[in-house]
Amino acid sequence: MDFAEGYDPLELASRVERLVAVEEGGVVKRWYWRFRGGRWYGGIATGDLVGCCLRCGFCWAWRYAWSTRGRYLLSPEEAGSRLVSIARSRRYRQVRLSGGEPTIAPNHFLEVARYCLSRGLHFVLETNGVLLGARYDLARRVAELRGVGGGIEVRVSIKGCSPREFRVLTGAREDAWLLQLEALRNLLKLGLEPCEEVYPAIMLSFCDRESEESVVERLRDIDEALARCIDPEYVFLYPHVIELMRRRGLRPRTAYRPSEIPDNLI
Repeated sequence: MDFAEGYDPLELASRVERLVAVEEGGVVKRWYWRFRGGRWYGGIATGDLVGCCLRCGFCWAWRYAWSTRGRYLLSPEEAGSRLVSIARSRRYRQVRLSGGEPTIAPNHFLEVARYCLSRGLHFVLETNGVLLGARYDLARRVAELRGVGGGIEVRVSIKGCSPREFRVLTGAREDAWLLQLEALRNLLKLGLEPCEEVYPAIMLSFCDRESEESVVERLRDIDEALARCIDPEYVFLYPHVIELMRRRGLRPRTAYRPSEIPDNLI
């Protein structure tokens, strides 16, 4: 991977998909490294995927998400069943896929979502937005989940406040940062409600005031409401995250120890 010149995350997504997803009898299976319940979003069942198309220097899941093999190779029904079981046993109303990038091998995640939605659960799609910004057809398929079962929300996690920051944080080409904004634009165009069914999250730990104000203006240009419902993201200082940032030469302006995470970030 060319960090010096900046890799193409779309090309990386294609390469990763061939390694982390397997089609058997018309069913797309994907590798997972764990399933868990947790306090995020007020309580949610989570399936942590293997495989991502970015290499963020602050990634909490890098040891697993950047791998090409996990503990479990599962069909959508098998993965969905595990999520539903956790949600019901803990009385959660929400499920999500996390760790890696769900929109890689989209047929898998879409079927997982439909499985959970059909059982009355709310599905949270956490995504870096790169593929949804590059592929309008994929954004359309996500938007078609609107109104199904327990409903869907899409959280587009924007890496840094500018193309330059994106390049420093992820090692990817600067222009790929714009695909994250395009993902928001595509989903709104396809009918998802801003701040209800789609909203931006922004990694703010490395942003200065000028770049933060700039990205807010960019969001306002897409839809005024998006600037009012930004979900702030900050680095959480787990030992393996500190190790990765040291390797990549990253120093966050703001970060939190795991024991000191503010309630509004949970």
